[in-house]
Amino acid sequence: MFKRRTPEAPPNPPQVVKPGGKGRPTPKRRDVEKRRRQPITAPANRREAYKRLREKQAAERARIRAGMARGEEEHLLKRDRGPVRRLARDYVDARRTVGSYLMYAMFAIVLLSMLPIPIARLLVLFAPPVLLLVVFAEGIMLSRGIKKLAAERFPNEDRSGVGMYAAMRAMQIRRLRIPNPQVNIGDKDKV
Repeated sequence: MFKRRTPEAPPNPPQVVKPGGKGRPTPKRRDVEKRRRQPITAPANRREAYKRLREKQAAERARIRAGMARGEEEHLLKRDRGPVRRLARDYVDARRTVGSYLMYAMFAIVLLSMLPIPIARLLVLFAPPVLLLVVFAEGIMLSRGIKKLAAERFPNEDRSGVGMYAAMRAMQIRRLRIPNPQVNIGDKDKV
C-alpha cells in the first residue's frame, strides 16, 4: 500500500552515437582487468626457470632470424640496413655470378686432385688462381656498377662500403645469403 512505485524504463533506450565517437560504451575497469588477468604459472624450481628462459630466448632468436631472412629492416644487422644496401643486394641477386659458384668449383678441384690422371693434376694446378682472378675482376665490376647506380638513385644517402658489400654478397652461395634474395636471377629491370 505505501510502496513507492518506480516508473518502468523502456527495455532498450536508444543510444546516441556522437559523430567521430567509438560507437560503443566504455567498458568497466573491473571487466577489463578480469579479462587481462592470467593465472600465474611460476616455475617449480631453478632448473624449470632456466628451461623456460632458454625456450623464450630461442623463440625470440627464431623470430629475429626469420625477420632477417625476409629482409625486414628492424631485424637486419647494421651492415645490411638502408636503401643503398637493399639496392646492392637486389643488384647482385638479379645477376648470375661466378663467385656464387666458387665453392662448388673448389670442391670439384679437390676431387680432381685425387685422380691419378696427369691432365687433372695440371687442371688442379692452374684452375684455382684463374678462378680467383675471375671472381676478383667480377667483384670490381660489380662494385663499380653498384656505386654508380647508388650515386644516381640515392645522392643524399651514405654509400660508404657499398661496393665491397656487393662484392662479398656476390661470392656467397645464393641459397645461403642472408637476407634471402628478393629478386630472381635475370630481373635486372626490377633493380
